[in-house]
Amino acid sequence: MGEVMEHEFCAVYLSGTGNTKFCVSRLLKLLDEGAPCVAIEDMVASSTVAAHEKIVLGYPVQYSNAPKLVRDFILQNMELWRGKRVLCLATMGAFSGDGAGCAARLLKKCGAKILGGLHLKMPDSVCDSKLLEKSGEEKRDLIRRAEEKIGHVAEGIKGGKYPRDGLGFFAHIAGLFGQRLWFYGKTRKYCDKLKIDGARCVGCGVCARLCPMKNLTVEGGVAVPHGKCTMCYRCISRCPQRAITLVGKEVVEQYRAEEFVGE
Repeated sequence: MGEVMEHEFCAVYLSGTGNTKFCVSRLLKLLDEGAPCVAIEDMVASSTVAAHEKIVLGYPVQYSNAPKLVRDFILQNMELWRGKRVLCLATMGAFSGDGAGCAARLLKKCGAKILGGLHLKMPDSVCDSKLLEKSGEEKRDLIRRAEEKIGHVAEGIKGGKYPRDGLGFFAHIAGLFGQRLWFYGKTRKYCDKLKIDGARCVGCGVCARLCPMKNLTVEGGVAVPHGKCTMCYRCISRCPQRAITLVGKEVVEQYRAEEFVGE
């Protein structure tokens, strides 16, 4: 525990296909190299928050809202946030409005101070919608631009200036009327729409091992969902048989951020 306390910052994140992990890791490396950076489902996530003054909370935006798993993590650890100073980092494939503000407002109710909000556009992780498909070069360009913004933001933070993406009144209105008001039902609770193609599934168990919610089990040689999907697309992007879908009816491509990140 003594080693963890050496760092001013820490980061806790939810990442499905690697976008948010990449962004949070890069920012933290520039701010406080070696500081702990842990997945939200990790058993030490809560103790990591408890041990640090400043926290970067990262997550992908879903229909202009924070994922249910992130909101639950905040509320289940309500006592830990009092007095903490938090930077909310939200990744998105397109429009968000107040993606960072969604978690920020909840954290403020728990007694946290919001240092800032950061929005980063990344390749869309939705693997079963052809409308969101982009070329490899387009994906690399988005990641390069995000990395450039992270660099500028890190320099600003070192000088005491935090970004304010998604935190203002007009951002709140844009997020509310742009998507959240119409699609709130999709993010109000965990999703039960995950579909397994039994003809394709071979029961390899990759999805069950990857799921942050432990939502999938292999029964009778086939993966079975249990209605607690957080829509991270981790299982869909990694299924070797392309047997899992959520929004669409077939997997168009399988995206993972590390395949497009340059050294």
